Amino acid sequence: MTDASPQTAGSQTTEPSSSEAEPDLIGLYSRRILALASDIPHSGRLSDPQASARRRSPVCGSTVTVDLDVADGKIARFGQDVKACALGQASAAVLGAQALGRTRDEIATAHSQLRAMLKSGGEVPDAPFDGYEALLPARDYKHRHASILLALEATLEAMDQAAGETGAAQG
Repeated sequence: MTDASPQTAGSQTTEPSSSEAEPDLIGLYSRRILALASDIPHSGRLSDPQASARRRSPVCGSTVTVDLDVADGKIARFGQDVKACALGQASAAVLGAQALGRTRDEIATAHSQLRAMLKSGGEVPDAPFDGYEALLPARDYKHRHASILLALEATLEAMDQAAGETGAAQG
């Protein structure tokens, strides 16, 4: 066995110790998932963001904090602090690569499609979020779904906050 492990720096999860589960979990953490997890676009917090939201998975303890600014209904600045397993990190990487210029509806659609892909055998999310295809093997690992959805959920919450501030400023 190599020293490759499903654990990554900052991981908040513990893998099962069963020798039967180990090969399946190692297979889950493909090179593509690990490559995504190691290079998360827009990683880090923004200074003076318009809105921030932190989401935590009660199942594994993974957290994602999203900072953003919205202009003309689209994400103008985006930052994320990701403390999650490799699957949660890979998910944040796919989102981070596409976040700028996206509307709330586009993020909500990606969330809905990713959730359906994971939980009910739905199709891979539409472009530009089709990079979530890398997470297809996670369908069988229900305890990982919450971590995978965190980045999108935090982004939606932050966009709602930003819209509330904009509405309050206009009213």
